[in-house]
Amino acid sequence: MAQKSGGQKYGRKASEKVEKVMHERKHGTLRSGGSGKKVTSRKQAIAIGLSEARRAGAKVPRKRKGGSKKR
Repeated sequence: MAQKSGGQKYGRKASEKVEKVMHERKHGTLRSGGSGKKVTSRKQAIAIGLSEARRAGAKVPRKRKGGSKKR
């Protein structure tokens, strides 16, 4: 199978959003949208940052539909 060519996956705006969210998580001020609980997970913080960037119209790939990771 032929692999897709490289290229930038995420835009600058997206990485800035994720950076901001990670900073909030580090300082303990990042809260989840629905429940308002404090976010401590790094993965959850990245997911929040990407979804905020997606809402702001940044270049972010679409979410994967499946539950399993790519190999």
